[in-house]
Amino acid sequence: MDKLLFGVAYYDEYMPYDRLDEDIKMMKAANINVVRIAESTWSSVEPQNGEFDFKHIDRVIDAMEKAGISVIVGTPTYAIPTWLVAECPDVLAVTKNGQGIYGARQNMDITNPTYLFYAERVIRKIMERVSKKKCVIGYQLDNETKHYDTAGTNVQHLFIKYLKNKFHDINDLNDEFGLAYWSNKINSWEDFPNVLGTINGSLGAEFEKFQRVLVNKFLSWQADIINEYKREDQFVTQNFDFEWRGYSYGVQPRVNHFEASKCLTIAGVDIYHPTQDYLTGTEISFGGDMTRSLKNDNYLVLETEAQGFENWVPYDGQLRLQAFSHIASGANSVMYWHWHSIHNSFETYWKGLLSHDLKENPTYNEAKIIGDEFKSFGDKLVNLKKKNDVAILISNEALTAIEWFSMTLDFKYNDVVRWVYDELYKMNVGCDFIGPDSEDIEKYKLIVIPALYSAPEELLNKLNSYVKNGGNLVVTFKSAFTNEYVKVSHNDQPNIINECLGVTYNQFTKPNKVSLKGHTFNISEEENTVEHWMELLTATTAETVAYYDHPNWGKYSAITKNHYGEGIATYIGCFTNKAILKEVLIGVLKEVNLFGEEQKYNFPIIIKSGYNSENEKIVYYFNYSYEKQSIKYIHNDGIELTKNKEVKKGEEVILNPWDLIIVQEIN
Repeated sequence: MDKLLFGVAYYDEYMPYDRLDEDIKMMKAANINVVRIAESTWSSVEPQNGEFDFKHIDRVIDAMEKAGISVIVGTPTYAIPTWLVAECPDVLAVTKNGQGIYGARQNMDITNPTYLFYAERVIRKIMERVSKKKCVIGYQLDNETKHYDTAGTNVQHLFIKYLKNKFHDINDLNDEFGLAYWSNKINSWEDFPNVLGTINGSLGAEFEKFQRVLVNKFLSWQADIINEYKREDQFVTQNFDFEWRGYSYGVQPRVNHFEASKCLTIAGVDIYHPTQDYLTGTEISFGGDMTRSLKNDNYLVLETEAQGFENWVPYDGQLRLQAFSHIASGANSVMYWHWHSIHNSFETYWKGLLSHDLKENPTYNEAKIIGDEFKSFGDKLVNLKKKNDVAILISNEALTAIEWFSMTLDFKYNDVVRWVYDELYKMNVGCDFIGPDSEDIEKYKLIVIPALYSAPEELLNKLNSYVKNGGNLVVTFKSAFTNEYVKVSHNDQPNIINECLGVTYNQFTKPNKVSLKGHTFNISEEENTVEHWMELLTATTAETVAYYDHPNWGKYSAITKNHYGEGIATYIGCFTNKAILKEVLIGVLKEVNLFGEEQKYNFPIIIKSGYNSENEKIVYYFNYSYEKQSIKYIHNDGIELTKNKEVKKGEEVILNPWDLIIVQEIN
């Protein structure tokens, strides 16, 4: 791209009165240069079966083209019209809760042939209408697509075919999944039971993996249709989302983003996060790093909050801080959901850039500042490339397996992912994400592996070789316990990678009044805590970094470090207070020469950097706090872009509350 995209989702069909011209006038005043339309419009575009009405799409595209504002068109397939359900009720997904009822969005069976027939028809009708329009720069497939727990008869039939391709002999399936337990053994494919009733974690986890495959196929199917019409200069994207905990939190359980993104020309994402007193930038960074890693390239933020709801109305300066935080992670766009606050229905109070009165407000006025800065020096920030030495290995299979065999009722896979990611983020350690199938592990100096509960032998052997050849690992508890089919290893735990880790165990428990001893961590007594999970480790070739401090468990190692070949592998056998984790990570970073000047700064000062299209280094300093911060600028001399003035290495810089500086280094 040759510029940063700054935009909004725009829904003319939701407006209480005709104000398209006024909206465009306000958009232009804010330097908004792109709108996203149509992904929610099926019932407007096709009010009855085979009857099409494009007036909302036509008038918006025509108006935007005249105004010089680009358009991203979404396929409207994630929210089906009433007539389709009335005529073909079987398009609604059957889940473990039974047959779906019309009302909510994303309630259909994405494998249903009838649904796919009508979805293809409306996609083609829209593409015929819009693909030649000059202002249309790209297409969004569906919307936050997932499998929606679809599990009807047709889906289960497809699952059996999927299993037959993996296990030609049904006895191999029984043996691998342990189906003899409780007489669950399946002696004929014709007798295959409804998988929704299974108590077998291997079978259940495999079905969830299969459901994720359905998403890959559905998005690829849509991409193939779009590719028949799109111009070479138009892109195809999708707005991936994350596990939701009131905001974007962790790895998405219902989609394998690495696989689903393969059909896209550019990855896209929706990122929502805490604001006001709770704004840390962590979710922005996490979502950005995840999405950038999908295709090892820049990405689009297709949705993020403007005002949102409850405590999401940003304090002065926060909207701007958030926008540049996205760009600093490698985003080429910031787009708000949405332009206006709607006046009816489910998301009435998920407020847009404009409030319900559709007039200027402090959030809109701050967006005008962002738009002006994007226009003024955005050409220096677009296409920012990052080279990170640290990667976090994540796994949908591990996530699903842990859901079936939960560590505790209040503790999940993404808690471990965010436990390690958040501490690295707060220490200004740039991270990529890689999946179990990654072929790029050798390019990283350090790989952090949270709770890799389920993993194939091939991956574990690869990790041993990685360390032996000079790589460095940090592995947490609950890793390498089962194979890819959630079959617990009968070898010493952790399976296979105990070779590089130099540690083993055969018992684990939930800690009660447990702390650590024998360490050199700089922590307080209150911070010296272990919660949720602990493995009773015995070091074989590893050095013990910390033991458990407990009358009974005191002889067992809790954290270890092992020199193996040319590399080092650290194992954290328990969930510690975050202050302990920070100390462990600092020790590892120093030992592998990844603890530099930037790591001497900590949250709320966040530093990010990358290289622009001219191979010039761009450095961001963010202040995520109420407090004015006085810091030393530690990078090479450069031009501070927001003020267009020179800044020298070693110079004192004042960052006001919720403020930032952006420096283009002078070569």
